[in-house]
Amino acid sequence: MTVHLVALCVDAIDPQALSRFWAGLLDRDVSDDGITLPPSDDPGFELTFRPTRAEKSGRNQIHLHLTSTSLDDQQRIVARALELGGRHLDVGQLPEEGHVVLADPEGNEFCVIEPGNAYLAGCGFLAELACDGTRDVGLFWSAATGWPLVWDQDEETAIQSPRGGAKVAWGGPPVAPKTGKNRLHLHLAPGPDGDQAAEVDRLVALGARRLDLGQGEVSWVVMADPDGNEFCVLTPR
Repeated sequence: MTVHLVALCVDAIDPQALSRFWAGLLDRDVSDDGITLPPSDDPGFELTFRPTRAEKSGRNQIHLHLTSTSLDDQQRIVARALELGGRHLDVGQLPEEGHVVLADPEGNEFCVIEPGNAYLAGCGFLAELACDGTRDVGLFWSAATGWPLVWDQDEETAIQSPRGGAKVAWGGPPVAPKTGKNRLHLHLAPGPDGDQAAEVDRLVALGARRLDLGQGEVSWVVMADPDGNEFCVLTPR
């Protein structure tokens, strides 16, 4: 058995406003709840925005990579992000680097990748979740999801569904110290014939642990991967 990636969950001060930004940038619809963007392709995953009172501090452990088809297209995507309320961001990138680093209205980092990037070829517009993390955590997530490693070099790893779609990658050391709950985290679920409790036990055996964040009686299980990054296991779907 495995779990599959259901959603990327983003903590937000204003979930509705942030969902509108990302819907406009990714050309996705917003569900009736006002905070969920269903996937626009298959395979794909939701983006869901959940309320928080905590202001963002420090760089996120996960950021998104968007692809472009030409320099004009890259400029168009950047201009669209700025029109929607995003901004340019300096994280120490070099002038000769082809990607453009931006932040959404709540400061969450993302990159618009230059055209012709061979590594992300065929991954779609939302091409990658780029994560801080060790090689061991990449191996954990490969075993957890059943997605094969499509990159394993110099302590960097990446996995991808056998059906294609976005990659999930970990940059290897040095990994920045974790200072609090991650603002972005993954939602996973067993398939419709799966068993949530059995999957939680399997993930614990792989190196995860259960977390108590004061969530109380809820239908999902909050866990942490071997690097300490939070994720949730939902009921089968």
